[in-house]
Amino acid sequence: MTSVYFIIGTPDSGRRAIVRDLIENGLGEQDKAVVLLAAGEAAAPVDEKLAALPNTKIQRWEWTPSELPAIEGIEGATIFFLADSRVSPIDQIEALKPWLVQHGAELARILVTVDCQFAEKTPVLKPWFAACVHFADVVFLTKREGVANKWMSDFIKHFTDEHFPCHFVQVKTKGELANQGLLLDPTPRRVSQYFEEGEVYDIEGLETDDEDEGDDDTGLLPEEPFFQRDRSGRREKELPDFRDSLPTAN
Repeated sequence: MTSVYFIIGTPDSGRRAIVRDLIENGLGEQDKAVVLLAAGEAAAPVDEKLAALPNTKIQRWEWTPSELPAIEGIEGATIFFLADSRVSPIDQIEALKPWLVQHGAELARILVTVDCQFAEKTPVLKPWFAACVHFADVVFLTKREGVANKWMSDFIKHFTDEHFPCHFVQVKTKGELANQGLLLDPTPRRVSQYFEEGEVYDIEGLETDDEDEGDDDTGLLPEEPFFQRDRSGRREKELPDFRDSLPTAN
């Protein structure tokens, strides 16, 4: 089975360095890894280190509205799919489920990188980061240099107080990770149940036998709140437009 790790984060938040570490120190020597990098992401020094890893291939992909592209030659590989950092992560996550079905692939985990320096300076984007964490199995807190300890503890406490099950990893200055096997463990730790195998989501207006009998418990999961749209097609739970706030570097 093709396993997919979907990685969300803002530009220059350290996603590729984390992927390099996970491949080099978390996968076996015989494991084939494919890194899918959005066409709009600028080249970075870590790309050379990624490309130098044995059994690792880097491939560019391009987002088209509402769809992730078909990718050939990934069967049996471990896929590190880096989301386009300048496209809504919610749109991409919603499109990921049919993409997995199309490729006969299985979601291992959703990884989120939080550039702490950027997040601390742009509090208006707090709902944007919170939405990403809603889908995350692991949250990597990167670029912590100069960030107030109180901000860091408050950020984590906000989610732990709500009993979010995801791992929070404070990445060291030099970027080394510990216990890569635990981080790659595909056991779900996300709040979202969108990717749960065999689950059916309630569709507004759909009648069921239970409803005809007056039973409100249909056994169906409600639609993800971040995916719901109004009659005009707009997201009911709109996130801040982060594009003007994002760093220009990548």
